[in-house]
Amino acid sequence: MVCGDFGGIIGAEINYEILFGNYFLFFAGSLIGWGIELVFRRFFSANNQERKWINPGFLTGPYLPLYGFSLVILFLLSYIDVSFIENPHLQKLVLFGLMALCITFFEFIAGMIFIVGMKIRLWDYSKNWGNIKGIICPQFTFYWWLLSAIYYFLIHPKILEWLFWFTNHIEFSFVVGFFYGVLCVDLTYSLRIMTRIRHFARENKTIIHLVELQQQIRLKNEENKEKLHFWLTMKSEQIQLPEHLRVIFEKIRK
Repeated sequence: MVCGDFGGIIGAEINYEILFGNYFLFFAGSLIGWGIELVFRRFFSANNQERKWINPGFLTGPYLPLYGFSLVILFLLSYIDVSFIENPHLQKLVLFGLMALCITFFEFIAGMIFIVGMKIRLWDYSKNWGNIKGIICPQFTFYWWLLSAIYYFLIHPKILEWLFWFTNHIEFSFVVGFFYGVLCVDLTYSLRIMTRIRHFARENKTIIHLVELQQQIRLKNEENKEKLHFWLTMKSEQIQLPEHLRVIFEKIRK
C-alpha cells in the first residue's frame, strides 16, 4: 500500500474520519513513544547509571504526549509533494529532513513552555554539542531524521491499515475515548504537582530539572526502604515534595 492510497479520506464529506484518525494517531504515538523512552532510559541514558526502569515524562500513565503529536506531524508531512526534486533519493532525504526539523521545532516550543511557564526542565541537552538552551541539539535532530525514515518506510504503511480499520470499526473509539479520559485525569493530577514545583522554583528563582527530582525521590525512597513507585515517581511517604526540591536547589547552588 502506498501513501497516496489513503488520500481518499481527505474530503469534507468524511472530516469526522480524519478527526478520529488523528485522535487514534495521538493515542498510538503516545503509547509507542512511552515505550521507546522507557527502553532508552533503561539501557542508554547517562542519567540512569543504575540502569533501572524509570517511568519517563511528567505524567503518571504509560504515554508521552510529545510523541503523540510527533506521530501526527509525521503522518501529515508524509503527504508533502516534493516532486519538484528530480532525484527520488534526494526527495526522501529532503522529506525526512523536513520531518526532523518540524519535530525538533515542536520539541523546542514544548520545552520552552515548560521552562518559562512551569519552571521545569523536562530534559537537558546542555552537554550536547550545538544545543540551543539545552532543549534541542543536532544529535537528537539526527535521531529524529532516522526515526522519520523508519516511520516512512516501515510504520506509515501499517498506520494506513490501522486507520482504515479504525474508521471501519468506530466501536474501537470507546477504547480511545477511555484513553483520553484517563489522560485528562492524569493531566489534572500532574499539573497540581507541577504547580507546586513552579511555586518553589519562582520563590527561589531557579529551574527544576525533572529527571534530577525523580532521581532524588527514588534515592530517598531506597534509603528509607520505602516501596518504590514506578508510576508515581513524585510519591514519597516519609519526605514531602518541598524537601526534595530543597535538596535539588542546594545541588544547583553548589
